[in-house]
Amino acid sequence: MTTLTSKLKEKDTVYFIIALAVICISLFLPTSIALVTTALFFTIFTFLRPQQSLLFLVIYVSIRPLLVEVNSGLKLIGDLITFVAFARLVIASRQNLKSLFTFKWFEWFFFALLIAGSISGYVNGVLPSAIIFQVRTFVIMYLLYYIIARMVLPDNWLKRLAWITVWTSLIASIHGIIEKLSMRQLLLPDVWKYKTLSTTNFVRIYGLPGNPNSMALLLLFGIISLLFLQSIYKNEKYKWFLNITLVVFLGVFILTYSRGTWISAFVLGGIFILTSKNWHLLKRLIIAGVASIILIYYPVNLGVKFVASLGVEPPEDLTGSIGGRFGETFDEKNLALMSESGRFFYINKGFEIFKAYPIAGSGFGSFGGSATLSYGSPIYDHYGIRSDIYGGKYFYSDNQYIQIITETGVIGVILFTGFLLGMLYLFWKERKTTMGKFMIALWFATGVSGFYYNIWELKLYTMFYFILFGTFASMTMQYTRFNLKDR
Repeated sequence: MTTLTSKLKEKDTVYFIIALAVICISLFLPTSIALVTTALFFTIFTFLRPQQSLLFLVIYVSIRPLLVEVNSGLKLIGDLITFVAFARLVIASRQNLKSLFTFKWFEWFFFALLIAGSISGYVNGVLPSAIIFQVRTFVIMYLLYYIIARMVLPDNWLKRLAWITVWTSLIASIHGIIEKLSMRQLLLPDVWKYKTLSTTNFVRIYGLPGNPNSMALLLLFGIISLLFLQSIYKNEKYKWFLNITLVVFLGVFILTYSRGTWISAFVLGGIFILTSKNWHLLKRLIIAGVASIILIYYPVNLGVKFVASLGVEPPEDLTGSIGGRFGETFDEKNLALMSESGRFFYINKGFEIFKAYPIAGSGFGSFGGSATLSYGSPIYDHYGIRSDIYGGKYFYSDNQYIQIITETGVIGVILFTGFLLGMLYLFWKERKTTMGKFMIALWFATGVSGFYYNIWELKLYTMFYFILFGTFASMTMQYTRFNLKDR
């Protein structure tokens, strides 16, 4: 049995290497050829190995910004994996198709919210293509939950998910440190390398996700995965690797200077430790955190100063600091900017629009969502919202709640509340289990994140959230499950 298990692991590794090789080769192909090549390969790969392909999404979604920047022909891989895996689920359930239409209360609220926002947007002049774009943004990662919740998962599913997340985060961390030390001159696409950044943002690690907040979110789940693996292996052969990697992750996590993710991490960790009474975990995090500051944070910042002394011209503040990052939040100049064109500006404008559309809102694609970044909004000119706030691009509201309030009104707020509380109800019923406690903590952390991110539109975050939520639903048998074994 041990030999068979070993061979299966080797086979999984080979398939992952092949998938990664296809992506690497496609980076150097003409866009149209890369599009066809990756489409064919990942359609076949997902159909034959649906479970492994869903795990492969962790790698792909985490580094997608870099891949698409180099070759836009790689942009459809995630959608293909999701839709082909969904097709495999439909085929597996052909004897019991009715079960696929069984939904929990939170799902019905979610569907109703999508319908309400779409109708309101259409009535208020939003382009149908923009509405579809916004709905797709909300739905695409929910499909991961839908698929995984209805799958019979292998016993080592969470362990495989954790290892893939750890290796992806480790590669991103090493790349991030190189990016920091080279002052964004090495291992980056030219567009990223020569992108003009403010002094505040220049000191942050952007990493393979191409965004410091996304990088921090990836590392957050990398840290969670490490802690999970440590609980499994304890004093076994991976002990030192896991301990050292935890220090690296925490160090790079700090170097992203992502205040929002730091807050979410404290909320998640605090609630989980309090509910599980796992004080040993708190001790481990404190020790690793102190070690990460001593061994990663300060050495990397000293390394940046050394590189600067060799003649590379950095901004004035080339390293940044933790205290300085939090201090900026309450700096008078920063508060003034937020009122003129930042978060406070969006909130004020949001409520101003809400007063004009109190019942059903101004509709999807009208205020601060994914669709407005690509299509603009039919109401921005009327409310004096400029398109040049971010150098000619429209803005994210950077607050999920003001977006929901503005775009969907009172009806949407009620539906969105039902969506959130419906999920919490499922987690609360399993509050005595470790997974239940973790999902409750993750739910609260997600809720807090919504105050400073459009959290339900961030693919990297929602991918992890819905994979874990789907795993929870499958483990607690919330639906009829089907066998989608890898062939």
